[in-house]
Amino acid sequence: MLKIKEGDTVRIIAGKDKGKEGKVLEVHAKSNRVTVEGVNIISKHVKPSASNQAGGIIEQEAPIHISNVMYLADGVPTRVGFTYEGENEKGKPIKKRVAKKTGKVID
Repeated sequence: MLKIKEGDTVRIIAGKDKGKEGKVLEVHAKSNRVTVEGVNIISKHVKPSASNQAGGIIEQEAPIHISNVMYLADGVPTRVGFTYEGENEKGKPIKKRVAKKTGKVID
């Protein structure tokens, strides 16, 4: 289970976009990468097609490694941990994400 999820606000802590913040658009669990809004912009050359008549060069976000982002809890970068709260109807413990710096439950 990854500690960063789609929709989280994160800060970039390494690389060319260090210090930027954005919302996670996609999580690629198999490759341990995330796509963050407005970060790691690349130029992609696109051939003309039925959906894109003109083609040309478009700019889009590319995935970055999950180790280069840090979760933002109330505007403060923090590590993410897990805790167990109660049990579900089948008797399994309920796993929750927790901000290490503040101790608040994320979701």
